[in-house]
Amino acid sequence: MTAIPVIPGRGGLLSPSSLEVRYERSFITDLKLISTSRVRDRIRKFVFSDFFETKHLQYLPDFRPIGATQIFYRFTLEEHLICIEVTGQIIKFVRVLPKPDL
Repeated sequence: MTAIPVIPGRGGLLSPSSLEVRYERSFITDLKLISTSRVRDRIRKFVFSDFFETKHLQYLPDFRPIGATQIFYRFTLEEHLICIEVTGQIIKFVRVLPKPDL
């Protein structure tokens, strides 16, 4: 079972609307490099607008931790993996990369 980040002392699950959100330069660079404008615009709209309407992080598609860490998580959108870092009351978008072909 995957551990979901919990707000200490509140017992509630993290909600993007109540936290500070930041964007790494690597995320912005990755976003600019997405060749399909429809996909790029859809991801841009989600991370800068729709994301804040998400009730809880675990509602994101395919949301799961990366490895054994309790800091880095990923979810999918438009056939891309989006990596976030969750530390305290800060959510940081780190990377957006195409899903690998398996």
